Amino acid sequence: MSTVTAKTVSQASIPSPAEIRARVKAVWESGDYARFAKYLEPGALQILDELAIEAGENILDVACGAGQIAIPSARKGAKVTGLDIADNLVQAARQRAEAEGIEIRFDQGDACELPYSDNQFDRVYSLIGAMFAPYPQQVANELVRVVRPGGKIQMINWTPEGMVGEMLRTVSRYAPPPAGVVPPTLWGNEETVLERFGEVVEDIKLKRNYYPEFNYPFAPQKVADWFIDYYGPTHRAYQATAEERRDELRNELSDIFSRYNTRHDGTTSLKAEYLAVSATKR
Repeated sequence: MSTVTAKTVSQASIPSPAEIRARVKAVWESGDYARFAKYLEPGALQILDELAIEAGENILDVACGAGQIAIPSARKGAKVTGLDIADNLVQAARQRAEAEGIEIRFDQGDACELPYSDNQFDRVYSLIGAMFAPYPQQVANELVRVVRPGGKIQMINWTPEGMVGEMLRTVSRYAPPPAGVVPPTLWGNEETVLERFGEVVEDIKLKRNYYPEFNYPFAPQKVADWFIDYYGPTHRAYQATAEERRDELRNELSDIFSRYNTRHDGTTSLKAEYLAVSATKR
């Protein structure tokens, strides 16, 4: 009779990298992020202005979603490539660019294994996207690899201490991440970012700020429903939660949005802290 050790059981319970990536892909293909981002887009455009995109730059937008900042970057005269793991978001981005008559390339792919050449881009950025890839050190390595020496790497990442960090911790109690996957909000921790990029970059700048407010024309309770319906992580968590606990999840989300709401007129305006990362490849 064979003996099954605790180590064997433990190893068997850890999903393979392919399984983990498939799970991440399914999360972001659920809900409807293109619709969800409607109320985030004004803030995204404000942040884009701060990035100071220049005409003629060759730019990669990693985890581009439905093109919320890739397309405006192309309007500024940049040559832009957008990449996202979710097929439906890549398709939505292509349709949006075509409707606006903007020439831009959108690829389906993984931030952990970028399908581009070494030193290909002048600038690589990611607005609250690449932080959710399951292998963060691989992400850091890839962002550095595909940008030219002297080129810029820029990220906007939710912090662990902010509203989104609290929301994601709540969601993870209902739908725990696969074994071995670290919280994505560690990308919002300064020491972690410095460690991940190491000595291959210079002139690294880290600054905490608040996302230009999420403004919703409805109350926090409805905001919770909006997240459950359209935002991949909360949508999947809700679907994975036993029916008798779904109201509990909804109520916890509603409580978070109520506490962070800065309005008292039946609408919702949320302040969410992020860490801005800017570095130059050596």
